[in-house]
Amino acid sequence: MARTPQIGIPATYMRGGTSKGVFFRLQDLPEAARQPGKARDALLLRVIGSPDPYGKQIDGMGGATSSTSKAVIVSKSTRADHDVDYLFGQVSIDKPFVDWSGNCGNLSSAVGPFAIGSGLVDASRVPRDGVAVVRIWQANIGKTIVAHVPMTHGAVQETGDFELDGVTFPAAEVQLEFMDPAAEEEGAGGSMFPTGRLVDQLEVPGVGTLDATMINAGIPTIFVKAEAIGYTGCELQDAINGDAKALAMFETIRAHGAVRMGLIRHVDEAAMRQHTPKIAFVARPRDYIASSGKPVAAGDVDLLVRALSMGKLHHAMMGTAAVAIGTAAAIPGTLVNLAAGGGERQAVRFGHPSGTLRVGAQAQRVDGEWVVTKAVMSRSARVLMEGVVRVPGDAF
Repeated sequence: MARTPQIGIPATYMRGGTSKGVFFRLQDLPEAARQPGKARDALLLRVIGSPDPYGKQIDGMGGATSSTSKAVIVSKSTRADHDVDYLFGQVSIDKPFVDWSGNCGNLSSAVGPFAIGSGLVDASRVPRDGVAVVRIWQANIGKTIVAHVPMTHGAVQETGDFELDGVTFPAAEVQLEFMDPAAEEEGAGGSMFPTGRLVDQLEVPGVGTLDATMINAGIPTIFVKAEAIGYTGCELQDAINGDAKALAMFETIRAHGAVRMGLIRHVDEAAMRQHTPKIAFVARPRDYIASSGKPVAAGDVDLLVRALSMGKLHHAMMGTAAVAIGTAAAIPGTLVNLAAGGGERQAVRFGHPSGTLRVGAQAQRVDGEWVVTKAVMSRSARVLMEGVVRVPGDAF
């Protein structure tokens, strides 16, 4: 029997926000995987350990959740006023595909630290002490992210006292600015509200007609009211992820919303576009106990939000969905804004399964259209392991 030896590829395993993934420099990938295509996808699938019919990713670096089945490719940018290009791949756990249709807001917080530590940022732009401003081109969605990375004695500062609900240990704060976050999705005409309305009537077979805010900001997201689908907004993962009927309902809503947003032509196409759009439900504040056992009082938050990622309720909140939440909250009349009490606001604190998160956004009307210049939130990032990741030489 022929045996193909393994090859080693330089890689860094990082946590960013409430996600973690395998980071690569583009130049370190095998030549066949340095451009988009089957070879790149096959390589990343093997690195992460997919597709895995057991759903565990035992034979790879993935953690068998949407938050931990991720890959990132970073390179020096050829674009003016940018330091690096950042490409994100959401790796399916049980199916043989990598979804390149959107960004990961959580891992965005690790891109700046990785780029500095990997020598991809011009040394003249990195202070010995203080804050390095890393200008990132998010290649999936064609947007700019500005990361503010703390530096101490010439190295990225990773430890600190910044606490992020959904992450066990404190770390150094990395502030992110998502510039002009309205996603320019194919078929959506580059509009923040692709249907032209802040609230739509979304007809979903087997579910009913739902009020829905469908927005392209950070990541395409469909917001519905918790009470309209039988929830309170206080739910934790076990309440939904163990309910096959509920998961099927959310996927049906997501698929029909994707059609209305112009992201796909037919609901059947949603199965091959799992990363986007996201589906989320909102509710007015009320007391609940977070997954860590920490009490969250109604007075601690402006609203409650729960969101699904890759077909499961997220344990905290996707960073890109947080951008969508902050953006929608800043625009009077959206379901998110109304759940937060209505009116104009530049920041919102929402409750999620792991606790709370604050995100800000600057919205204004320009020629009758809503425009958000940027959304801002803080995350943290840390290198977990660095060296080489090994895969069989014939894996791609």
